[in-house]
Amino acid sequence: MPRSFAPDWSSHRSYSYAAVLALVGLGVAFPTLAGWLLGVPLAVGMVVLGVAHGACDQFVLPASQPVGIPVSGWRYWRQFLIGYLGLAALVGGLWWWWPAATVAGFFLLTVWHWGSADAPANTQVPTTWWLTHSLLRGLLIFAVPAWGRAQETMSLVNELLAFVGAAPVSAATFETIAVVLGVLVIGGHAALWAGYTVQHRTDLLKTELVEVSVLTLLFVALPPRLSVAVYFVFWHSLQHILRLNGWLGYASGAKGKAARSELLAQLVFFLRRAAPLLLLSCVALLVLGRVLAPRLPDATAWFSLALVVAAIVTLPHALLVTAVMDGHRWKSLRLGKRTSAPARTTATARVHS
Repeated sequence: MPRSFAPDWSSHRSYSYAAVLALVGLGVAFPTLAGWLLGVPLAVGMVVLGVAHGACDQFVLPASQPVGIPVSGWRYWRQFLIGYLGLAALVGGLWWWWPAATVAGFFLLTVWHWGSADAPANTQVPTTWWLTHSLLRGLLIFAVPAWGRAQETMSLVNELLAFVGAAPVSAATFETIAVVLGVLVIGGHAALWAGYTVQHRTDLLKTELVEVSVLTLLFVALPPRLSVAVYFVFWHSLQHILRLNGWLGYASGAKGKAARSELLAQLVFFLRRAAPLLLLSCVALLVLGRVLAPRLPDATAWFSLALVVAAIVTLPHALLVTAVMDGHRWKSLRLGKRTSAPARTTATARVHS
């Protein structure tokens, strides 16, 4: 039986609120031990959420096709792998030949990808609002640590630049960037929230106030390395998994306590499908780490390597999310209509169940 193309997953955002606040509380209560105390949940979460959230990318295109269109078999897998790995290889080459420009490009792509992933889901809003929210949310994630923990954030950026052989950013340049980001984020949010108020969208305004508060607390309370990891694992990756489950045929109708206890079932559902590529990815990362270990003297170098590896696969992953999962947004922007995620039936149940 065909399943809903995009069931409402926005109610599950509270999972991320709870996880982030719990880890922030732990880090603030024991600041000298924060790295150790948060290390275990982050290490586990990085595998079962962080790495895993991209291990079902191969199902995105098939799930977007109407029933009756062939979307499986070796031909599809060959085309998918050539395209996906080809884009990843291209990014790897850019890191090698133009490291400074690639760092900037990686940050810009991350602004968009993380921002659009945080945007309102199935709510009926104009696509221009969705687009504005996506850009502002992505910029917020960079602006808050650039202001609240300026020295540490600049050090993280310069460590990445040094790792790939590029020149560091001066303190004056970083301060200018931080000021521009701050002005854009504050002014942009003020205008967006004013629009919500004028249109009587108190639902969007309340969600915005909660999420901006939680994210601001996260990026101010914890050092950048920890706050970025917490956000990536327990916000971005978790919410992508819960959203993609709808594409893979998971029918979520639970409410209240049942909805909260449903998280484990959702993760099991996703990990069963992600397992083959997740296992392959983990083996590849272990081999890469083993090979490069003699050249990585400290935690700083390991963190920079993790950013480079993440950047290499971000482009194909982000393209799938933006062009396919959010494709209806761009269509509605061209047509000038309000849309939510399309409620249509697909070949999802036939291919993946």
